[in-house]
Amino acid sequence: MMDVRRSRLAFLVLFVAVLLAKCVVAARLPLFVDEAFYWQEGQHLAAAYSDLPGLTAWLTRLGVSVGGDTLLGVRWPFLLMGALVPWLMVALARREFGAAVGWQAGSLALLLPLSGTLGVLGLPDVALALATLLCLDAGARLLRRADAGAACELAVGLALGALSHYRFVAVIGVGFVALLLLPEGRRALRNARVWAGIAIGALAWMPLLAWNLSNADAGLRFQLVERHPWAFHLDGLWFIGIQALLATPLLLVAMLAAARQGIAGAWPSAASRYLAWSGGLLLLGFFLLGFVADNERVSFHWPLPGYLALLPLVPWVLAAWPTWARRATWALLGLGMVAVLGYYVAVSAPHLRERAAVGKAYPENFAGWDVLADAVRGEQATLPAGAHLLADNFKIGAELGFALGNPRIPVLDHPLNHHHGRAPQLRLWGLHRDAVSGIGDGPVLLVVGATDVPYKALLARYHALCAMVGPLPAPRVVNIDHGRRRFMLFRLHGRRVGPCTTPAMAWLDAPVAGAAVDRTLEVRGWAFKDGVGLSRVELLLDGQPVGDVPYGQRNTGIAAYWQISTDPSHPHVGLGGRMHLGAVAPGTHWLGLRLHGRDGSVEDWAEQPVRVR
Repeated sequence: MMDVRRSRLAFLVLFVAVLLAKCVVAARLPLFVDEAFYWQEGQHLAAAYSDLPGLTAWLTRLGVSVGGDTLLGVRWPFLLMGALVPWLMVALARREFGAAVGWQAGSLALLLPLSGTLGVLGLPDVALALATLLCLDAGARLLRRADAGAACELAVGLALGALSHYRFVAVIGVGFVALLLLPEGRRALRNARVWAGIAIGALAWMPLLAWNLSNADAGLRFQLVERHPWAFHLDGLWFIGIQALLATPLLLVAMLAAARQGIAGAWPSAASRYLAWSGGLLLLGFFLLGFVADNERVSFHWPLPGYLALLPLVPWVLAAWPTWARRATWALLGLGMVAVLGYYVAVSAPHLRERAAVGKAYPENFAGWDVLADAVRGEQATLPAGAHLLADNFKIGAELGFALGNPRIPVLDHPLNHHHGRAPQLRLWGLHRDAVSGIGDGPVLLVVGATDVPYKALLARYHALCAMVGPLPAPRVVNIDHGRRRFMLFRLHGRRVGPCTTPAMAWLDAPVAGAAVDRTLEVRGWAFKDGVGLSRVELLLDGQPVGDVPYGQRNTGIAAYWQISTDPSHPHVGLGGRMHLGAVAPGTHWLGLRLHGRDGSVEDWAEQPVRVR
């Protein structure tokens, strides 16, 4: 059916090319916020943590212990583990279905974006994928003969999965059901060796169980209750659409066909039925879960275990397709892999990332941490000895911790800490703070993420900060990618008293982002600064002042919307008038505002693009 030599050569070439590309990307791609937190967990070694079992943190600790506190230092254990996945896929498919099928299945695993990019990021999904394949391989072997080798492999896979993520429970449950559905599987489950392997795998859950028992089930409650709405929502359709893109459309069709044909007994081996049941049930479960589960955090990677179960069967499906369809499937897979790696390259390049600043695909969890770290270092250099650093939320604390080599940066209470299940862990480390008074004596540099909450909730967050640290002094504003990411650096000297003073808030109603404008244009919007108010507002073009925008126009709708606002100028917070841009060249330029507070603060607002005719 297939040329073994050609299939093997294709796999080897792809393996080397993909691995080299992944290493280059992993050495340049900024740390994702979750990776930074796993690094922080690795600096506080424990058997388990509030968000995950211990393995991911242990691997990051191993990585930086050997490779140093660098991007590649964090990620090399995950790259190595991810490199094992296609080889294990080859071993499974080759033993069960022949050499040619094995090499092709390995190539599919290399090009499927979700599995092919494993290891570029230091995430628990790498170990979870490897554990899934070990269990699938062990299950297929047990259908032939329940020997000690297969039982040991099952034990290793179950233990590795238990130490990787709560989500591995789905793999265990579906694998058990798949074995029960087959006569060969039921026979294997009557063997004492198999249950010894299962018992060893079960023991690996004990650290996570002990952590939850000691912490009021905080991890379980977050993973199973708090993070999910458990109510029907149509975002599940979007979830399925995303899968069609990430798995590539033709390969997804082939995998679904493999599940259907395998369950129907199109291929005679018990292993094919076992893999089809495992993959089909996992995909069905995760696709249905998409309609009732968490639709705010990243979840597109959840179905990967199901894809891994079905990939060994796909070469048989493709063999029955016409030549053009097979070629199109491989071509789309290659394009999908290039697209995902290209996305990571774009995220790594500031000038490319900047172009996405006005789009929905802006990678904010990767963006600007190096710029922020440089700004913090600059502020720290001018502060007295003994000054403390205080982060607004766990993302800032972890990312700055990695950049500055300090895993013990205190963190204020923040909705994000609870939203991502990290608040209990911060408390266990003694890094949670409810007020600046808990930091210690001496000055404090508070780093706040102005874009870490939705804009409609930003003023409420500023007021919450006032309750924790007192009126906020004039900030140093760090705008990244034209303000798509904004950070505020506040120098605090003890808890201040007085009415709440916040950073300024603003909006441009006209011109809208992307509008075509003349060199003379109509500007309209609003701005205010709680506690003190604004003295004037400048219009900026590409960061340079154009002139003062008439400010102080009556606008009663702003105070009605921002009901907690305490700017003394309300309702006279509108701005607008005709502005002349001068002799600016035609093309795309960035329009912004510079807000001057009556307390002497000067804050540059986020910019938006306009096309000058």
